[in-house]
Formats: sequence, structure tokens, C-alpha cells
Amino acid sequence: MTARTSDIEKAADVLRAGGLVAFPTETVYGLGANAEDPAAVARIFQVKGRPPSHPLIVHIGGAEQLGDWVEDVPATARLLAERFWPGPLTLVLRRGRRVPLEATGGLETVAVRVPDHPVALALLSAFGGGVTAPSANRFGSVSPTTADHVRAELGDAVDFVLDGGPCEVGIESTIVDVTGDAPSILRPGGVTREDLEAALGYPLAIPTASRVRVPGQHPSHYAPQARVVLVEPEKVVAEAELAQELGHQVGVCLPATFADAPVKAHAVVAVPGSMAAYARGLYGFLRELDQQGCGLIVASLPVEEGLGLAIANRLRRAAGPRPSATGNAPRQ
Repeated sequence: MTARTSDIEKAADVLRAGGLVAFPTETVYGLGANAEDPAAVARIFQVKGRPPSHPLIVHIGGAEQLGDWVEDVPATARLLAERFWPGPLTLVLRRGRRVPLEATGGLETVAVRVPDHPVALALLSAFGGGVTAPSANRFGSVSPTTADHVRAELGDAVDFVLDGGPCEVGIESTIVDVTGDAPSILRPGGVTREDLEAALGYPLAIPTASRVRVPGQHPSHYAPQARVVLVEPEKVVAEAELAQELGHQVGVCLPATFADAPVKAHAVVAVPGSMAAYARGLYGFLRELDQQGCGLIVASLPVEEGLGLAIANRLRRAAGPRPSATGNAPRQ
């Protein structure tokens, strides 16, 4: 779906007036504000219920604009921007003067990306500036991948919702810190570790803890209303049926390798074998199981390579530090 020109112009006017616009990207829908307006940025935190120390991402219209928003552009950042922008890659760099500290959680670093969606790019062009935007949902909950998801969760708290159809990638961008001696992946996402390493020509670390705060690091994040339990793929059916017997309304994310297995559960979602299709549908699956009244979702982690790494990251955050249906710690 392509938004009408009149809608894009209206959304740009809302941003200029200090309002909030939900808009589509290839990853998820963002809740956008003028990146140079501290009061508008503060409204994002208020609407989402997001801690003000949790940084946001500044969306810009092209790689050639990067130097306008950061203090300097090292060679590694330039290489990655030229290779992967527009696209689901966010670069963390030293903050430029145009970016208020309200957008960075008080940090002297800023996360920047160029979205790969025609409606987002048209909005950025019409607005003529940077748009600060996290995902358009309540803090910690499942990210929206359609305009209807945004309307259902945030309602009138958003001044304008720009509908660009379903998101193609379906999970958030990969975040790479390029402020140190060597780049590192702070959040796996839509650009795979393998593709980044191929572009750079050397391995990338994924630190368990980082000196730089970025989106998606909260212990419980991307979470549906139902409790998520993670088990080994071959134990999904047994764990789900046991939880159902114990009185839970169980939803199951059934791995593709067990697609033909009968499951006694309240609701079942068949997980695609393709990691791209799984990533695109992940948040929709979690929302669907919530809507069907499930109180517990049993799932397994995919093989952690390619997009499987990002999917596993989202499922771990969705599960959070919570016990399993039988009272044991989640088996991850």
C-alpha cells in the first residue's frame, strides 16, 4: 500500500506543529516526532510510557545526510551506510548538535538510520528533517507491523496514523555501535550478522552488556499480554499439553519441523520454515494468540544464524525472566 500524497503532507504538517505521527517502515511502525523538538520528543516517552533514559532512533532521508546529525562519520560507518541504507540497520555514533539529549536518553551518542519504505522516505522528504521514532506501541509490548496494530494500542494518543500497509521485514533494525575501536552488534535485527561481517571483512562481536544504551535492552521487551515460555523444539508439544492440563489457556508457536503434530491446546500458530517469513509474522503471531485469549504461549528458539538470531533475541525478551508453566525457569 502507498499512502496518498495528501496524507503524507498532512503527516509532515503534524510533525512541524510538534505532533506525533505513526508511520510505516520496512521493520515496524514507528511513533515519530520532530527530532529537533525536545517537547515533541518528550511526548513520545509520555505516550509510550517509556523511561526517559531509553534512547530513540533518529530516522533520516539518506546516507548523505548522516554528517548533519552526528559529530563525525568514521570510515566504518560510511561503509555500512553505503552498503545497507536504506535498510534495517541503525548506526550508533557521536551525537551532533542538532540532536537534543531528550532523544538520546541523555547520552552523547545517537542512533541513526535510513528506513527502506517508500512512505517513510516520502514523509522524511516532505518534512525536510529528521524524525525520532521508536516502535509505535506501549513500552515493552509487542511491536506493531500494521496501522491497525497502532490504532488498537495507542488510539487517540497519536495525532496522525500514516498507513503504508504491512511491514515487510517485521522485526526491528540491527543496531551497530561504531563509536569504539571495533564495531559491535548491540541488537540483532533485520540485517544479519553474516551480511555485516561479509561487508566489513571481519567478525563482529555481540556483547552481553554494553556501555551504550540502545532500544530493546530491557529485560522484558517485545512481550504479548500472555506469558511466553521457551523450550526446546522437540518439547513444545509436551510442554503445551501439560500446561493445558494444568488449566492454562495455552497458545502454541509450533515449529515447522513439527507442523503435522497434533496438539491439545487452546490455539496453535504454525511457524514458517523460512526465517524471513517467520520474522515478518512473529509479532502478528503473538498478537493473534493474545486476541484468542491465551494466557500462556509456548515457543522454541530457531537456529541462531541469519534472521534466526534476531528472532531468538525477540523471543527471549518476550519471555523475560519469568518461570515456565510448570514453575521451572524457562529453558533457553
